[in-house]
Amino acid sequence: MATLIKIGNSQGVRIPKAVIEQAHLSNKELVFKVIDGGLLIQPVQEPRKNWRQQIDQTLKVNDEASLVDREWLDAPLLDDKEWQW
Repeated sequence: MATLIKIGNSQGVRIPKAVIEQAHLSNKELVFKVIDGGLLIQPVQEPRKNWRQQIDQTLKVNDEASLVDREWLDAPLLDDKEWQW
């Protein structure tokens, strides 16, 4: 359970260490959202942070892309052949 504590003219939230570890909040910048009469605390989302390095690392680990992947990546977007059902 978290508790409010007085900090000057404001109040702070004291969050137990176990909750911080479970929610992976340690040393993160947090955002607060008021929802349905409550408070949601989340780490700031940075979806594109280091994306280039992550893609490069994935390609390096997977040897640039397997032949199957390369076949799909290089496939044409449209096919002129008629489909038969």
